[in-house]
Amino acid sequence: MRHLSTLLLCAALAAPAPATALDRLDFSLQGEENKTLLKRLRGASLLRTAKREGIDDPQDLFSTALADYRRLVETLYALGYYSGIVHIRIDGREAALIPPLSPPRAISQIEVSIDPGKPFRFGEVDIAPLARGTQLPEDFRTGERARAATIIDAASGAVASWRDAGHAKARVKTQDLQADHANQTLTARIGLAPGPQVRFGDLILSGNTKVRSERIRRIAGLPTGEVFSPDALDKTANRLRRTGTFRSVAVTEADDLGPDNRMDIGLALVDEKPRRFGAGIELSNFEGLAVSGFWMHRNFLGGAERLRIEGEISGIAGESGGVDYDLGARIERPAAFGADTVGFAYFDMASLDERDYSADTVTAGIGATRIFSDHLQGSVEFALSYSETNDVYGARDFTLASLPISLQWDRRDDILNATRGQYIDARLTPFAGLNGEASGAQLKFDSRIYRRMDSEGRLVLAGRLQLGSVVGTALSRTAPTYLFYSGGGGTVRGQPYQSLAVDVGPGRIGGRSFAGLSAEARAKLTDRISIVGFADAGYIGRESFYDGSGNWHSGAGLGVRYDTSVGPIRLDVATPLSGDTGEGVQVYIGIGQAF
Repeated sequence: MRHLSTLLLCAALAAPAPATALDRLDFSLQGEENKTLLKRLRGASLLRTAKREGIDDPQDLFSTALADYRRLVETLYALGYYSGIVHIRIDGREAALIPPLSPPRAISQIEVSIDPGKPFRFGEVDIAPLARGTQLPEDFRTGERARAATIIDAASGAVASWRDAGHAKARVKTQDLQADHANQTLTARIGLAPGPQVRFGDLILSGNTKVRSERIRRIAGLPTGEVFSPDALDKTANRLRRTGTFRSVAVTEADDLGPDNRMDIGLALVDEKPRRFGAGIELSNFEGLAVSGFWMHRNFLGGAERLRIEGEISGIAGESGGVDYDLGARIERPAAFGADTVGFAYFDMASLDERDYSADTVTAGIGATRIFSDHLQGSVEFALSYSETNDVYGARDFTLASLPISLQWDRRDDILNATRGQYIDARLTPFAGLNGEASGAQLKFDSRIYRRMDSEGRLVLAGRLQLGSVVGTALSRTAPTYLFYSGGGGTVRGQPYQSLAVDVGPGRIGGRSFAGLSAEARAKLTDRISIVGFADAGYIGRESFYDGSGNWHSGAGLGVRYDTSVGPIRLDVATPLSGDTGEGVQVYIGIGQAF
């Protein structure tokens, strides 16, 4: 009978409790009213998260309530309250006093009551020794609010300063925190152990990768023998991640120092799948259907080389001319001329059947891209191209050598769906005719800015400025692919594709100058759905630089965005505002923001 009773007790404890939905979860703050403090505590509560996610299992809610004591007390400490009292009552019973082996079988109401007490202020504060130039938080001083977060920031900042000075093993050695509840003050004394100045040792490789070891070391660019620097260590990892070859890059510091205080760096790599392919589609009621696809190999020659072959067919069933074709291949080799330089070569064939011209072009080029920082990069290349064109000036051939140079400054928070930051792309392409053609240069400038109007980014304002110019060649001696048009999804929505140009006798041709302005207001309706209001304007002139003698047109409209993991799906509907280049409504469907 004793064994039978034990089995019945175990069965009763193991049996699932009947699930009853949590009807109420109440939060209250004792003492003087403090809406900001109450909001922070509610935001930190695990119970509120469980309620929001629809968790109603009594055992799960009971466990969450027990964990919430610590979570709420830590939040009070972080804000400078060290004498707080937290009560969490489950259907009137204090959760901490409920026996763990007899959890509630049903929960309908939970009350969280918090008495924060009075806020504490710093008494004596000290942290030493400090590296030269260390900047402690301004509120880590006597008389300021004694937030635990401030103490953590001061300690971690002091350790980081020692590490920036090359002391990789710097750590907090002692800490003395004393709360005086009678006077509501907190004494904080922290002792640091900087350790010796460290130099980089060897790069120790591990993990499953098919990239050759010597190439990994060259790409990583670890400055072996130089004084330790956290920034240099971060760059080592970022260089490897930039290649796109590795799924995982884990960098670790050796626990022990070697001779001459050298510290080896561990590097564990896991390869991405070597091959990848994808496809895209974009639809406009005037420009027609565009279909694109690519195939890519991430480790083509065993040294993290990236080979990408891509093609596009556009203008299908469109009204902007015939069907255009583009097929190209590009190979990139990281660390071709140093750890932060990527070498590349490409070959491209295109056949364009536009409204005002046709062009069959073959281009080949080589070049290099230099990564100056996380936000700035530049490139230079040498290219040869041959084009057979036909436009208002008749059939012509162009054999050109060009030297494209570009700089990109990118501080966007998300390249697919930016909500703040700036982006600038400036390009200069000098070109020289090799068979009697005129020589000159093309300039392009693209600047974008994004601003959040609220802390959560539910309302975003975006603006764009585009400029273009061709100098050194007359309009009649410039290859049509170097000239500028306005209208369509990339310039002025609501106006037909490439509808604004320069009139030449009985026909038209692109201009030597271009200006484009765009503005958007993006407002989230739900976590995935947004509405967008936008207005665009464009200018084309026959002169090299804007002098007002050309023509403007503009358009405006509304759009809807649906966020996905590969970027927002875009639907824009626009109509002309000014100019005589179009009429009616234009519809654009694609993936990604318009800019």
